Amino acid sequence: MDRTLKKALLVDLNNKIVLITGPRQCGKTTLSRMLDIEYQYLNYDLAEHRLLIADKVWDRQKPLIIFDELHKMHEWKSWLKGIYDVEGIPPAIIVTGSARLDAFRKTGDSLAGRHFSFRLHPLDVKEAIAQTGLDAVTCFERLMNVGGFPEPFLHGTQQYYNRWKRSHIDLILKEDLITLTAVRDIQSIETLIELLRSRVGSIVSSNSLARDLQKSPNTIQNWLQLLTDLYVIFKVTPYHKNIARALLKEPKYYFYDNGMVTGDNGAKLENLVACALLKETHFLADVEGINLEMHFIRDKDKREVDFLITKEGTPNHLLEVKWNDADLSPHLKRFLPEQSLRRTQIVGQLETAKSYQTGERVEPALQFLSQLDLRKL
Repeated sequence: MDRTLKKALLVDLNNKIVLITGPRQCGKTTLSRMLDIEYQYLNYDLAEHRLLIADKVWDRQKPLIIFDELHKMHEWKSWLKGIYDVEGIPPAIIVTGSARLDAFRKTGDSLAGRHFSFRLHPLDVKEAIAQTGLDAVTCFERLMNVGGFPEPFLHGTQQYYNRWKRSHIDLILKEDLITLTAVRDIQSIETLIELLRSRVGSIVSSNSLARDLQKSPNTIQNWLQLLTDLYVIFKVTPYHKNIARALLKEPKYYFYDNGMVTGDNGAKLENLVACALLKETHFLADVEGINLEMHFIRDKDKREVDFLITKEGTPNHLLEVKWNDADLSPHLKRFLPEQSLRRTQIVGQLETAKSYQTGERVEPALQFLSQLDLRKL
């Protein structure tokens, strides 16, 4: 199965170090190995590979060297900078990691000007249809129920996903978290994840979570950041023209693994749309340099719209997600009335799209997700 990022990677390998980050088991290593280039693979988690890396001994006749989990090495940025500055390219260099490569090793020389970064996401509707050979309805149903990580998605059954999910979370919490941080209270973080699973689409209060877990709000905020750095969850912040004021407001959190969401189909669909929008914004930023951001919008009366996409800080597209309500939400017209925006309601159970004279559009979720292209903003 090919991935959408493959073409862009092949272009940039001739010029820069390529960094690929993303959730554990989303396909980073597989993508690196399927570029139709002869390679040598070195994994920092393996003792024998660590020795080769430390001694800078690998086959320089290979066109491509893949370093996996290199960010776990002390001062890895300085080490990589030295290799690039002294030896250059070729061979091409790919560095992959399941945690954010800049999250834990912030000291050392910068790689600025020497690399391009790509964020690989799990499958979404558009990529699943294009790359797996499955029909659109099957792709949508699988993503709703077992998420877009390639292994459980391709297997397709709930039973397989449930078994995979258990080992997946264990790997993140009992390997990555312990290896990269000083946190040892794994049981409480597991409980935090369980609480977040039922709060997808809702405002998340650190104070409320702190009371539930009997921890301090600062501890909860640190744990939320760790889960973000490890690509378990991602944060969507409220939109406000005053950035400082927006940062003080409480965010929402969504899961990279759509199968983690508990609750009704509305919550699962909102998470699926959030994943697709984030993936699209990251793709356009990493490949084309287009600066898009995702927020939600909410007023003091607690009226809100699920998502707002901005381009270079300017609002461009309001999106509301419903499972079976095809009646246009009044909030789509209420917010930012003075601005010319695309305003779309995405509905899970809807057969035919419809538009309004005032410009709003109601679309079936499958149609919207399979044709998603934020370059049209």
